[in-house]
Amino acid sequence: MEYLIAGNWKMNGSVAFAQELAANLAAKNKAGAPRAAVLLCPQAPLLSLVAGICAGSGIAVGAQDCHTADKGAHTGDIAAGLIAELGCSYVIVGHSERRADHGETDAAVRAKAEAALRAGLTPIICVGETDAEREKGQTSEVIARQVKGSVPQAATGGNCVIAYEPVWAIGTGKTATVADIAPVHTQIHGLFGESGRIGAGLRVLYGGSVKGSNAATILACAGVGGALVGGASLDPEDFWKIVGACP
Repeated sequence: MEYLIAGNWKMNGSVAFAQELAANLAAKNKAGAPRAAVLLCPQAPLLSLVAGICAGSGIAVGAQDCHTADKGAHTGDIAAGLIAELGCSYVIVGHSERRADHGETDAAVRAKAEAALRAGLTPIICVGETDAEREKGQTSEVIARQVKGSVPQAATGGNCVIAYEPVWAIGTGKTATVADIAPVHTQIHGLFGESGRIGAGLRVLYGGSVKGSNAATILACAGVGGALVGGASLDPEDFWKIVGACP
């Protein structure tokens, strides 16, 4: 299975910045045989620009969120179908920042993932526990609830990606250890299979302060199929080190 390295730019990047970063990474991807599938997820207004720059380079482009509905009176939101029309093939749903800042529930995340599937997009469904939940020993319980509640029944290993992003390790400088990461990834694979879904080829990404200096250790963990990269995805050299660290 080919690893997937996804760069989540979050709410960062001007037009000039996006042009320069996307062009740099597109050139790197075309220059040699990359060791992973590469995905860039810029802010919504930059999707068409980045998709155009990356066209023909082998780099995929995705959005950071979508609405549950295909169309309608939803000011400020973006439909999955439009995301696909802009040249995207993926969309992140249920990121911890969306869950925390916008109160997104598992049911809402599931509905967004269903909308993505209807539009022919691959949803990257994010799950992960907070520091308080971790300290209470609730990691396994939280992951089970979020996977069961957030992943559509129609999801398979071929049309869906899951990202484990422990909230306590996002933007904090803290990085989960192999002992933290491997059991959760194994659990997610098991939950997916137990649900009756076709789990063959399922990618489970790890996200949480991934950078060039720790990527090799993280990507070698059992069950890890790639990385959802935040801050390091804004630095082309560090991001490319992560791509090159895939086994």
